[in-house]
Amino acid sequence: MTPIDFSQLPHTPCYICEESLLEKNLQLLQRVQKESGAKVILALKGFAMWSTFDLVGKYLQGCTASGLHEAKLAREKMNKEVHTYSPAFKDDEIEEIARISDDIVFNSPSQFHRFYDRVKAINPAISVSLRVNPEYSSSPVDLYNPCGIYSRLGTIIANFDASLLSKLDGLNFHALCEQNVDALEGVLEAFEAKFGSYIDGLKYVNFGGGHHITRSDYDVDRLIEVIKAFKARYNNITVYLEPGEAVGWQTGPLVASVLDIVHNGMDIAILDTSAEAHMPDTLAMPYRAEVRGAAQAGEKPYTYRFGGNTCLAGDIMGDYSFDEPLKIGDKVIFEDQIHYTFVKNTTFNGIKLPSLAIWTKEGTLNIVHEFGYEEYKNRLS
Repeated sequence: MTPIDFSQLPHTPCYICEESLLEKNLQLLQRVQKESGAKVILALKGFAMWSTFDLVGKYLQGCTASGLHEAKLAREKMNKEVHTYSPAFKDDEIEEIARISDDIVFNSPSQFHRFYDRVKAINPAISVSLRVNPEYSSSPVDLYNPCGIYSRLGTIIANFDASLLSKLDGLNFHALCEQNVDALEGVLEAFEAKFGSYIDGLKYVNFGGGHHITRSDYDVDRLIEVIKAFKARYNNITVYLEPGEAVGWQTGPLVASVLDIVHNGMDIAILDTSAEAHMPDTLAMPYRAEVRGAAQAGEKPYTYRFGGNTCLAGDIMGDYSFDEPLKIGDKVIFEDQIHYTFVKNTTFNGIKLPSLAIWTKEGTLNIVHEFGYEEYKNRLS
């Protein structure tokens, strides 16, 4: 694999997806499919760089969408299986969703009863499923726990309507967040205890996302065995997985530049990017983004606080130390910034959205999209 030649980058900020690393992830996910019999679809909420979909579509079965616009993107840019879920579908969108989806996932019996007949009239071949809540999760952060107390996501067993079963093709659950297979096993135990008696006669069960399959310490062999055992318990039923982060995991950086260095009790480097607008999970999760060549504050001779180029006081990436002093114009490389970043970007303060680029397997930097004033203006009125 040829390292990124950052001298080819005409300007910053820019996300750079490394094609060979993306394909490595896809090949691992393909192994899971082949050895377990499961189908893997891409969750667009975590990775939606459609310029890579020709490659993604060679390995995965399609996409899972969280509403109309993601479903349209999946149909237009990959055109394989499209599974569409929403906490609540809108009356003026449901017919278009039905036309372009292969599977629609209702969040509640009331949504099912409201829309089922219309959906089937528009697309008789569409599969229909219900998202259920197993009321169990070991998710490390409440913000990302779909099975937390008072969750609106999925139907709990107390609200399950068995009259739907004659019309249901599948059940879906989603309870994980960046977790290993042991967490899935706990969820499956709770899911089967509550909903196992309803599985016979269904076509599939969707295990949702949050499976950190491409992380180096993930027990892929155990996942394969868990899926095979589940399928064997239920007459070889089809199993879906819908990872998003695992597809884009460790596939490329966000590259920024130092615009200024000021001093207020410590050295502060102001960058041409933003935690708030461009790396939102560093504040929401929160987590510390790794920076190439940097260490924790004080571990190396020169320590800087990295701040974003917005007026938000808390637009801070963290404190990092370096072997040499930083200079205005230096590039700062934030590692692993392809998943859950540009899908969440905003133009807060009118800050420019980072460009999107691919570092090809042949060693060429391909800028696939640049953003400017029009993107900011067109989101306003």
